[in-house]
Amino acid sequence: MIVEISQERAVELIDKIARFIVKKRMAAPVIMTIESLRPLSRLGSQVLYFLAPFAELIFNPKEYQEFASLLENHDNVNLLVERIDELDVEMYREERKERRLKRIRKRNKMKNFIKKIFKK
Repeated sequence: MIVEISQERAVELIDKIARFIVKKRMAAPVIMTIESLRPLSRLGSQVLYFLAPFAELIFNPKEYQEFASLLENHDNVNLLVERIDELDVEMYREERKERRLKRIRKRNKMKNFIKKIFKK
């Protein structure tokens, strides 16, 4: 049974999937994988349909069918990549800023140390 999915439901599913991926801090590898396998997205959705009887034992059958349907449309795949990237930037902006400041402080500390050594 192939499920048709509305655009509103597709956006809702994309957001749910993107949030899960970003919370697990897997945004970069997932985006890289999706981008490299983008030409095969239609084939991937067909593989998901093939595996459906087994996968539906583990996952919610309706959402699994909707996800497989979602992958058939290249626009939805693009939207998924964009949403993952947006959420990753949004959720970890402050953390990245702190890390950058720590690197700069560490570098400046090392520069000052080296200047003291060679100043003598």
